[in-house]
Order: sequence, then C-alpha cells, then structure tokens
Amino acid sequence: MTFVQFKNVVKKYDTKISVNHLNLDIAEGEIFGLLGPNGAGKSTTIHLLSGLLPMDGGEIALDGYSVAKRPLETKSRIGLVPQELAIYEQLSARENVTFFGKLYGLRGNLLKERVEEALEFTGLQDFAKGRPVTFSGGMKRRLNIACAIMHRPKLIIMDEPTVGIDPQSRNHILESVKKLNEMGSTVIYTSHYMEEVEAISTKIGIMDQGRLVAHGTKEELILQAGLEERLMLETNRLTDEAAAEIRSHPRVTSFQKREDSQLELVLQESQTYLQDILFILTKHELKLQKLTRVEPDLESLFLTLTGRTLRDKA
Repeated sequence: MTFVQFKNVVKKYDTKISVNHLNLDIAEGEIFGLLGPNGAGKSTTIHLLSGLLPMDGGEIALDGYSVAKRPLETKSRIGLVPQELAIYEQLSARENVTFFGKLYGLRGNLLKERVEEALEFTGLQDFAKGRPVTFSGGMKRRLNIACAIMHRPKLIIMDEPTVGIDPQSRNHILESVKKLNEMGSTVIYTSHYMEEVEAISTKIGIMDQGRLVAHGTKEELILQAGLEERLMLETNRLTDEAAAEIRSHPRVTSFQKREDSQLELVLQESQTYLQDILFILTKHELKLQKLTRVEPDLESLFLTLTGRTLRDKA
C-alpha cells in the first residue's frame, strides 16, 4: 500500500532547481533510505513532505491526505528529526519532550506516559532532569528523536540524524530506527553515509542534483546498474594452462593474475558459474585455498549512476 506519494514535485530557489520533477512512491511499513551527497535535494524533499516548505509544482500525499490541502492531518502523522537540533538547551530533557507532546495535543496522564516512554526508548530516562546544554552531541541527537516520536507518529523522518556524533550513539540511533519500524512506523532516513542506509533500509532512493536517479532494493539497484561481482581466488599454485582456460570462460569479463597463486576475476552471475571455475582448477590438479567474494556496494552504484562519490560536493 502506497503511504507517501510524490507526483512531479518541483522546488526552486530563485533560478536554482532543488527538487526537479520528483516522482516517488513509498509503501507503508518501509524503511526508505534516501541517499545523495550534500546539496542533492534530500533535505528539501523532506521539508516539502513535512509541510515546512511550499511546492512550486506537483503534489505530495501522505496516508491519502494532500500535504498542501490538509496540512493538519498530515503533520499530525509525522515525527520529524531534523538535521539541525530542535531542542531547548535550557529546559530539562523531560521538559523538552513534554513541550513537544503538548504541541501534538497530548495532555494529562497520557502525556506523562508518552514522555516517559520516549525517554526510556532513547536511553535518556536516567538523564531526564538534565539539561541538553550539558549533554554530549550523541545524547542531544537522541533527545531530538525522543521529541519527534513521543506522539507515536505513523511516519518518522530522520534527516542526517548521525552527523557529528560518536560511533556508540550512531549505533544506538540505527538500532532505534529498526525498533521504531518494528513497532509500526514507516521511516524515511536521509544520509550521505551509504553504510548506514545499506544497514537498515528495505528500499533505497538515490538523489543527485534534485532528481531521483534510482529507486528500489539494493539488489534491484545493482541489477539495474549492471554491476558485477569480483572474486579473489588463491590456489596452491597456478599453471599457465589453467589461467588461460579460466580467462577464456565466456562469463569472465575481467581477468588479472596478481601472483603465482592468486587471481582476481569479474564474473557474471558468480553463483551459477563459479562451479565452472572450480572444475577447471580440479581438472588441472590445483587446489582452491581461499575464495573471497566482493559484492558491489552502494558506493560503486552511486559512482556508476552519477560519476561522483557519495561524499562529493554537489
């Protein structure tokens, strides 16, 4: 079921097009990772979805409601974790979460229950009385999340939530994303760290210069881009005859002999044709001592699609 839908969405800043005729469907229950370098249009896209920016063209729908025409209905369904911290440094952690709960109309015992629930979920219960001005960067990020999820939104949007924090806090946030999804929330997670998106996402979109250049599962994207796997083989020895026969195999698209006993191959459909390579080695009385399979990753995919790395500036 489509939960979020972008139809031909455009956003301009003067003469610069930040979002360029974006068409995208996100299903309910997905963790949708939105990848792209700084300036690709990721943050603008989620600000349009959140109703924080007006569109210059197109339509956005959330849970069947138009973001432009039904802003209260759509905003009540969203929990936004912005890239820039949206917390009050001089209020305690509990007071921060309480304030945002009241903005969403929560009152009385329900408000108190949700505040404690959010603090416990983000691991901040023991720091509830502390003020963010004394917190580490990672704790501030977790408080930002607590403020965004305490009303149990159907859609949680996280815009670069791990920028500038320590590895432990980063892992905590990534695990939190998975738990929130298991609890029923659809998640949109923007980042220019491909390893984070790869670790948690069920679907991935790649943006570049305001356009969506690819969309699908990791496996679908790699297939669309025509990327191939690399295999590193190490034998007890490697004869010229065996090397020549392997090189001539119709599915070996790249062959490089590194040492007397090592080969690097690019092999189409390696699971299917690897047995052919093993047969050739056995035929020449050679023993396979080590096999390393190097799968294509999102970094190589993005480079193939755009000619730039994920961390290049736009």
